[in-house]
Amino acid sequence: MKVVIAPDSFKGSASATEVAGALAQGWRSVRGDDDLVLLPQADGGEGTLEAIAESAPWRWQHAEVSGPDGRPVRARWLRHDDGRAVVELAESSGIALMTQLDPWGASSRGLGEVIAAALAAGATSVQVGLGGSASTDGGAGVLAALGLVAVDAGGNPIEAGARGLTQVDHVDAEGLSSLPPRGVELLVDTEAPLYGPRGAAAVFGPQKGATDRDVAALDEALRRWARALTEAGLVADPQRPGAGAAGGVGFGLLAWGATAVSGSRRIGEITGLPEGLATADVVVTGEGRFDDTSLGGKLVGHVLSAAAAAGAAPVVVAGQVATQCAVPTVSLTELAGSAEAAMREPLRWLHAAGAAAARAV
Repeated sequence: MKVVIAPDSFKGSASATEVAGALAQGWRSVRGDDDLVLLPQADGGEGTLEAIAESAPWRWQHAEVSGPDGRPVRARWLRHDDGRAVVELAESSGIALMTQLDPWGASSRGLGEVIAAALAAGATSVQVGLGGSASTDGGAGVLAALGLVAVDAGGNPIEAGARGLTQVDHVDAEGLSSLPPRGVELLVDTEAPLYGPRGAAAVFGPQKGATDRDVAALDEALRRWARALTEAGLVADPQRPGAGAAGGVGFGLLAWGATAVSGSRRIGEITGLPEGLATADVVVTGEGRFDDTSLGGKLVGHVLSAAAAAGAAPVVVAGQVATQCAVPTVSLTELAGSAEAAMREPLRWLHAAGAAAARAV
């Protein structure tokens, strides 16, 4: 029997590669003769680089850049001999890099500095994984690192982060870097627009430390930023699905000229998921928490849809299972006795989950 193991990372506990490996070991302890194919996945957020690096002879690169709170960080990116580059926002501007949440001061500048490093190295195309951001700055930091100048009514540079969006009067795009010859593609994990009740501030602001009052003010700041970019000739639809990705970084890069696609779908294509599933009997996928949002465009939902189309029987392994569905599930929390116990030893319980999944088929 052919089994494809295609999980997301269990954020804060194990990378997708580690998850796939532990599940495979557990599966083999029960069904040692099965043909296992490990295809770690991602949706554009944390773990995107590691998932893609498994699929081809990519070379790891590093750049010293500004972290989301201004402290320097060493961010990784991928380079291919054919000129492609892949960067991941979580590496340079991710919320996990913050020592304290700062919804108004956190910036996406580091991502722009990584993109600039890739362009300086001769990248002919750049794919950008958007997810796990610390900021809600509409991509102002990214564009500033790429040469955009944003000033207040007195002609002074605006502050970093969302606070600067409340100050912006106009922007000058004359010094903005050109896109690489084969363009920039955004790998997004959300369909949120830039602003409004389903926008970047409303949906993701609270995760970044924003109060209800902050959310309303952040939403207005994003509207102001969109007007300033439009007036400068950097036009993008703020209501386009994905414009609100990464605190509006999606919108900023769309205004630069990037295109956006489903991160889970594109990463699946890069890593060979459709080909792997075509001849699979079973597919095992998973994530840290499997809930009602998992089927709405996230990685696990995409893998389950692809498995159904290919006729492969699905199994979901999750740290916590918080929804009811027709798909068989294995919960690390239930195996370990508590969420705390599962998180203390994630690989141990992933091994146990792999064994449990093998016994269930």
